[in-house]
Amino acid sequence: MQYFRYQFTTPAEWRDVLLAYLGEMAFEVFEETENGLDAYLPESAAGPELDEAVEALRSQLEIDWQKELVPYQNWNEVWESNFQPVLVDDFCGVRAEFHEPLSGVQNELVIQPRMAFGTGHHATTEMMMRSMRDLDFVGKRVLDFGCGTGILAILAGKLGAAVIDAVDIEEEACTNSSYNAELNGTPHIRVFCGDLDAVPFARYDILLANINRNVLLDTMQAMSARLDPAGTLLLSGILIQDIPLISAAAAEQGLSVVRQLEQGDWACLTLRR
Repeated sequence: MQYFRYQFTTPAEWRDVLLAYLGEMAFEVFEETENGLDAYLPESAAGPELDEAVEALRSQLEIDWQKELVPYQNWNEVWESNFQPVLVDDFCGVRAEFHEPLSGVQNELVIQPRMAFGTGHHATTEMMMRSMRDLDFVGKRVLDFGCGTGILAILAGKLGAAVIDAVDIEEEACTNSSYNAELNGTPHIRVFCGDLDAVPFARYDILLANINRNVLLDTMQAMSARLDPAGTLLLSGILIQDIPLISAAAAEQGLSVVRQLEQGDWACLTLRR
């Protein structure tokens, strides 16, 4: 799949506001840059209506923008030139196959550079891993919803989860997750391609969802239905300013926030019934 990258140039004081507006649109991934913000979405989700909505922001914000099509096959080059190992204290580390083994970490994750997203570099993924450190995965049933490269599912496996399902709407992500599961000695991870309905119905002790606000809101009821009554839901991909929206949607399903992590503009929530 190919992605459009929308490159926004804006003063630092406008970035949080811009991010809030873009979060209301169809963008899936955001990356801060030296001069502003880059926002990504699949080619199929882009269209004249989106460009009109983006252009309308000029009347409210101090921005310039342009977009470019980024072919999927270019991600390998991006990975190889930019990817650096990620360390979450001594709890875990994420590296590519071409890096030397990491020392001094309890859990080492090795990722094949096939995708640009879900590598552990973004604050949302790092906070998910930090939150996972405080949960007991031994013998548990786990679902990684929106698995990307599969690193959260793989980490769950290394922490002792007995049953692990993972799902992503992108075919490339599913292929990559399956490869990485084998690479890390966690072949019992089952990877499904599609939305949440692609996963055979089951109840999980721990459900991991690092996606984006709109998907989390749209699937809150479905996620709750798959969560064991005593289970734990970890959510990220959430802007701090959107916590009230997410919390309210979760409360409608009988879920309450028991822990909240924040890093930059982003938050990670741990919820239970």
